[in-house]
Amino acid sequence: MSASTSGRRGLTLADAGREFWRHPTPWLFLVALTAAVIARVAVGGWRLGDALVPLAIAAAFPFLEWTIHVFVLHWRPRRIGRFTLDPLLARKHREHHIAPRDVALVFIPLPSAIGAVASAMVIALWLFPRTGMGLTFLVVTLTCGLLYEWCHYLVHTDYKPKTAAYRVIWRDHRLHHFKNEHYWFGVTTPGTADRVLRTYPDATSVPTSPTARDLHAIDAGGPAAVTR
Repeated sequence: MSASTSGRRGLTLADAGREFWRHPTPWLFLVALTAAVIARVAVGGWRLGDALVPLAIAAAFPFLEWTIHVFVLHWRPRRIGRFTLDPLLARKHREHHIAPRDVALVFIPLPSAIGAVASAMVIALWLFPRTGMGLTFLVVTLTCGLLYEWCHYLVHTDYKPKTAAYRVIWRDHRLHHFKNEHYWFGVTTPGTADRVLRTYPDATSVPTSPTARDLHAIDAGGPAAVTR
């Protein structure tokens, strides 16, 4: 992590915010979100379905976050003939586990973030019955993306939790990084999908994993056979 956020005590939220906005993916999400809000207001035509969109996303997002973390970020490289299938997101996430305080590795890789924003735009404009409803989906989705980047970034700084909600996020994600990578997959929604999908144990009952900092280095076993 950069000198402005590492090795320092008493980091304030403003300090963390200044560092956050020095990186490109927050700006990508913010610019896309601003454009989506402007477009949604311009299109108008508000209906009940627009209120249902954020409710549906709120219900689905914890499970989407869990699924991406388990099956994409913790992807184990696979050989297919002479080729190795090892996506950028998985490679960068392994680097992130090796160096969790390296701020450059905290954010979604820019090519992947651009792809995610483009995919959300395609879904919004092509898969909804109304343009307005699709734009509502886009606004909520981009808001979730920006909040994900902020929460994940903040956990990896020296900023100390001051609220109960953030304390849970901070605790669970650090357990994932430093205790056992086979559990606590929720980042912005800790304990939600993890409880349903049985990856939210009592931390005192879980052994410290030898591969928490070096994913897939050895077959450590555990319930995350789904990551293989």
